This record gives sequence, C-alpha cells and structure tokens, in this order.
Amino acid sequence: MLKRSRGGRLEPLMESWMIRDTSAQDRQLKHEPQRGKRWLKFGIGAVVLIVLLVLIVPTATRLFSSDSSASMSRLRIAEVKRGTLTREVSVQGSVVAAVSPTLYAASAGTVILDINAGDKVSKDQVLAEVVSPELSNRLQQEQATRESLEIDVQRASLDHRKQQLAAKKLLDQAMIDRQTAKREVERTQRAFDAGAMSEMDLLRTRDALAKADITVANAEAGMKLDVESLAFELKSKRLALDRQRLLAEDLQRQVEELKVRSPVDGQVGQLIVQQRANVAANAPILTVVDLSALEIEIKVPEVFAHDLGIGMAAEIRDSSGSYSGTISAVSPQVIDGQVSGRIRFGEKKPAGLRQNQRLTTRILMDEHPDVLMVERGPFIDSGAGRVAYVVRDGVAERTPIEVGATSLNAVEIISGVKEGDRIVISGTDLFNGAQRVALN
Repeated sequence: MLKRSRGGRLEPLMESWMIRDTSAQDRQLKHEPQRGKRWLKFGIGAVVLIVLLVLIVPTATRLFSSDSSASMSRLRIAEVKRGTLTREVSVQGSVVAAVSPTLYAASAGTVILDINAGDKVSKDQVLAEVVSPELSNRLQQEQATRESLEIDVQRASLDHRKQQLAAKKLLDQAMIDRQTAKREVERTQRAFDAGAMSEMDLLRTRDALAKADITVANAEAGMKLDVESLAFELKSKRLALDRQRLLAEDLQRQVEELKVRSPVDGQVGQLIVQQRANVAANAPILTVVDLSALEIEIKVPEVFAHDLGIGMAAEIRDSSGSYSGTISAVSPQVIDGQVSGRIRFGEKKPAGLRQNQRLTTRILMDEHPDVLMVERGPFIDSGAGRVAYVVRDGVAERTPIEVGATSLNAVEIISGVKEGDRIVISGTDLFNGAQRVALN
C-alpha cells in the first residue's frame, strides 16, 4: 500500500506486522593487534633466515674456496671398494678348423673330381685325380731304362766271374810250372852231386825255377788287379742302376701323387676348380676341413696384447652352456689395433659346431684378491693413471694416485685413496685440470 508524503511523493505504507532490520543494533568494534602473534612472526622469519644461511653459507664457502665448479648431473662417481679383481677380456670368436689343409695338383694336367663339396671323407680317400700323360710316359721310359741297367749289372756280374776264373786258371798253371821246375832242380842237383850231369845243366834248371817263380808272382798280381778292376766296373754299373731306380721311384711317387688323397678324416670344404679343368703344377684344387679338431679364432684389443699368453684359461659360451678352453696360439703382429689368437676346446665341446659360427669367449688372465678397486672409467686415460678427483664434502679434489692391474670393469688403486672414498670416474675433462672443483 502507498501513502503520500508531505512532499507529495508516494511511499510504501509499513504495516505494523512487518519485521524490522537489525541495523539499529549493529556497532563497529575497534581491532587491536596482539603482541604474541607479532613475536611469532618474528620467530618464523628468524628460523627461515637461519636455514637459508645454513644452506647458502657452505655452498658459498665451497665456491669461494674452489678453483672451478661443475654440475654433478654431468659426472659419474664411484666408490672405492675392497675385493677380488679378476682380469679378463670378453670377445667374439669364430669357429675355425685347427686342421684345414688345401690340396694342390702335383703336376700339370686335367682334374677329375670324385667328390662334391660337403661330402664326408676319410683319411687317405682319393678325392680327385690329375691326369698327366706326359708324366706317365716319363715313368714308363725310366722304368724301361732301369730294367736295361739291371740286365747290364747281371751281365757284368757274369763277366766278372768269368775273368776271375780265367785269371785263376793262369795262376794255377804258373804254380804247376813252378812245381815242375822245382822238381827238375832237385833231380839235376842229385845227378850233379853223383857226377852224372854238368854244372851247366844244374844252373839251367835253377834259372827255369826262378822264371817259374816270377810267372807265379805275375799271375797272382794280375788276378788281383783283374778282380779289383772288375769290382769297380760292377760297382759303377750298380750305382747307375741305383740312380735309375731312385729316378723311377720318384716318378712313381709323382704319378701316385696325381691321385689327391684326404690327409684327415673330415669334410670337403671348397672345390676350387671345376670338373675336368686343366690346372698347372701346384695349383690349388680343394680344401678339407677336419671337424674333429675345431678351434675358435679371436681378435683381442691391442691393450691386452702384452698380457695375452699361450696356455691361459678361457671360457666358451653358446646356447647350450659354457665350455672350458685354453689359448693355443697368439699372433706376434698387431693388425688394425687387434691381436689374433686361437682358443682350443677342452675335453668337451658343443655339438653341431659349424665353420665360421660365432661364439662368445671370456679369457681369464689373472686374479688379484683383497685389493682396493674402483669402477673403470675415462679418468684413467685423462689422468694417465696418476691422478683422480676424490669427492669430499661436495668438492672434487685432485689427488695423486697409483693404479695397478686393470680389467674390463674395474681398476686396482694401489695408493692415494682409501676404502669408501668416492672418485669421479667420468666427466673430469670438464675440470680443466683444476685442483679443487665445487660440485652442485
């Protein structure tokens, strides 16, 4: 409802039953800060200030006392521990045959192959033959010459016996003539003593005996000379026969070598020539692989060349397990930063191995028990093994050290650090040779 006011405006008519507001009852209170809250704020600020000083002052102290600074996120730090350092090297190797001969043609000719690549063969089995008509013809000629010389030796032996008999006959006749002359002298001597013959006759018979003695001596000397002469001649013919026999035997050997035989039990590897190909002397024909004597050929980094030695133990791994082995050969040359070697299997080896199959090998060089060691890293090379950065209270300090044996994963520290020390093993190139480096 509206009513008109004194000024002529219309105003709502307030009924007596309506609820009045509380504006008449409200009053503003005056706020006064409490002293306890003020001191609480001061305490919290002091604590925060002290904490900031605790955190900032050591860092500032490290920064001002250090030559440089570096971020720990770019570093690798390892702890020095005590334990057994095993020097070993793990490399990949290829299975190769310890015995894998290449067979060559003994003479020029045409090759006839009796096998195929991959065939299993046994020792002394004929694998191929080189047909050489020229060599076969020479063998027949030399064999005929040998037979001719054999006949000559037999003939010379018969002539030798004949001449010996003739010389013996002359000697026997001379001895008989001397015996006759001796008896004539004895008879004439008796007749001269009896006065029945003259002294001239006696002297004549004595001269005949002397002549008979000379004849016997000459016959004996002649027979001796004939025997020696015939012996020399026979020996010369026999030597010629022996020479010819050796020549024929050598040609026979060469003809036999035209049959290419397997030197081992194994498998035919590669056929180097084609069937019925013409080859020159000493030309390769094929290879044979001895599968019973397999080894592993390895390439070891040059850094281990001085430590690698024949007889060292090795461990060979494949999908079926681990097998023992020993180093059987080490090359004296370094090629492309690597040294070649051979590992021989122990009593057991994996079944079904194949040529050029890849296997993992681990060579055990030696062990150093109860030594201080740390994880291996680039700090060895950057510090030449004489310097390391030891981390203490957030500062990496350059410290002289002495290293000993090294392995793929660890390095022995002989002096300069103690067990439990922490060493920067990677990222020291950021320090630029500084004596102290603050880490943040």
